[in-house]
Amino acid sequence: MLKQVLQSLRGVIERLVAALVDSARRERAVIAVLAAYVVIWTLYGVLAKGSQDIHFDMAELFAWSRDLAIGYAKHPPLAAAVVKAWFAMFPAADWAYYLLSMASVGLALWLAWLMWAPYLDDEKRVVGLALLTLIPLFNFHALKFNANAVLLPLWAATTLWFLRSFETRSVVYAALAGVGAAASMLGKYWSIYLLAGLGIAALLDRRRVTYFRSPAPWITIGVGAVAVAPHAVWLIAHDFLPFRYAVDVHGAKPFPAILGSIFSYLAGAAAYVALPVVLTVLAIRPDRATLADMWTPRAPERRLVTAALWAPLLLPIPVALATGTEVNPLWTMSAWSLLPVVLLSSPRVALPQVASVQIAAVAVAFPLLMLAVSPIIGIVIHRAGVPASAAHSRLLAERIGQLWRETSDRPLRFIGGDPDLAYGAAFYSPTRPAGATSLDSITAPAERDASIVRDGVALVCPTTAPVCISQIEARAARGPAGRRAEVELIRFHVGIPGAPARYVIVTIPPLR
Repeated sequence: MLKQVLQSLRGVIERLVAALVDSARRERAVIAVLAAYVVIWTLYGVLAKGSQDIHFDMAELFAWSRDLAIGYAKHPPLAAAVVKAWFAMFPAADWAYYLLSMASVGLALWLAWLMWAPYLDDEKRVVGLALLTLIPLFNFHALKFNANAVLLPLWAATTLWFLRSFETRSVVYAALAGVGAAASMLGKYWSIYLLAGLGIAALLDRRRVTYFRSPAPWITIGVGAVAVAPHAVWLIAHDFLPFRYAVDVHGAKPFPAILGSIFSYLAGAAAYVALPVVLTVLAIRPDRATLADMWTPRAPERRLVTAALWAPLLLPIPVALATGTEVNPLWTMSAWSLLPVVLLSSPRVALPQVASVQIAAVAVAFPLLMLAVSPIIGIVIHRAGVPASAAHSRLLAERIGQLWRETSDRPLRFIGGDPDLAYGAAFYSPTRPAGATSLDSITAPAERDASIVRDGVALVCPTTAPVCISQIEARAARGPAGRRAEVELIRFHVGIPGAPARYVIVTIPPLR
């Protein structure tokens, strides 16, 4: 019986691979496969994370999207704009956010699939797609939509258009590369390593004279500069505030800490891609000559690709040493779209058909297995406990709303106090307030402060944070008399209680 089931499954995988390599069916088939991938991992997110609320990064982006700007104190604006556009079509719900996360991954995978066409034959493209889906950055980590996750499709698109532009000197691809470069920078400033890396790859290529004598690179630079100019003006006007934030959080570290950070960066990056690399080695059994051609190819097209993969990954290391800035392996999330080309494009790499089917089978089975165990994962996470913002944001939103209705008959427009709690509660509040977490900060626009005074605010802190409590009570003392409550919250998941926590909520009513 088991043998028959396995044979049937093998037949399904073989038919799937056949559809993906068939020139008449492959584009429809790959879209269907990626759509299924998006749906399965979205369902996984809903079930495995059903015992917790959305991550703080996601709540913060949602709050930013309520008040779109050209820039923000921590990051450039594109991720918030994407969230704004997405939730104009979908309700503010956990499942919709996870769907956005995985739709971004699906788009990145499709762009990678298009990018590989000149370098990989049909069967190797299928295997490459399977390998990329086995990198946890394309599923587990990508479920948290933030400034790292938004780069997945942006880096893939920019790399695709740059490679096409370099090979063809096409004006259209050159302009698209400029758009992609600007969008990447507007997603996260870390993208400077992608742009610098692609520039280094072009300079190292023996065809560089032909490329740089053509209009293509200058069109790319010009279009990118024009597209990013409004944000650059904003940065100058605000004294490069996001850069100061990055330095405050990740910079000015002692040299041993930087060395440890670099080791962690390299080790973590290697760990993320270990499974695809191991599966490839097991499938092709490369000899020394094949390994040499994989990592240091002679063909100029493949050498360009290899440089375009490694330069953005390795450039942060000398910069970290020079500036005393930490690096994090999670920041390599968007840098791996060319890995299958480096692993498989050598003409010396021969993929046995059985190995292709086996790798495809692993790629199909893995998300289905994770979906099957996702309810158990949700229970395990619930028992282990999560940060307060993930445990109680939804419940806090209910209690804050109740206390606000006792304070004012106007809609609640602002929630402040502890940043994690304020942004989380703002996401789940039915009135969709803005998360106003830095009420006395010089970074808050004057008009926002005036709006808070005019429309009132609800403030929340955990009872374990006396500094936060003293700050919100001092703020309340300067405004009209409102209400104060201390509440204990317990989250239940499938009937299992989580750890209780207590919070202080203070409301400041609007000026009449």
